[in-house]
Amino acid sequence: TQTFAAEMKAYDDAAFKAAQSAGSPILVHVTAPWCPTCKAQHTAIEDLSKKADYAKVQVFSVDFDTQKQVWGAWKVNSQSTLIAFKGATETGRLVGQSKPDAIEDLVKTAVK
Repeated sequence: TQTFAAEMKAYDDAAFKAAQSAGSPILVHVTAPWCPTCKAQHTAIEDLSKKADYAKVQVFSVDFDTQKQVWGAWKVNSQSTLIAFKGATETGRLVGQSKPDAIEDLVKTAVK
């Protein structure tokens, strides 16, 4: 059986910068444990990560409550924000959107 590498990991500055310098497709999820939209997004991201097309996407989870210095630097205003990067370049973002096809469209911008 084949397993795919896309997995959600807690945001770590060094790992994020390494992924950027490697030119990796990256999805950042600004999330909060109390946010129902975030939970729906998380489920959609997990489902996407099972698809071969997205196996190389590195997913970083940023805690809205405790990592303000991280999301503040990206001018994020709320939890349930998804930001796609191709290496160091931001390719798009969604806020409050939990529809799987919309999230997939966002992730595609990082994989191209």
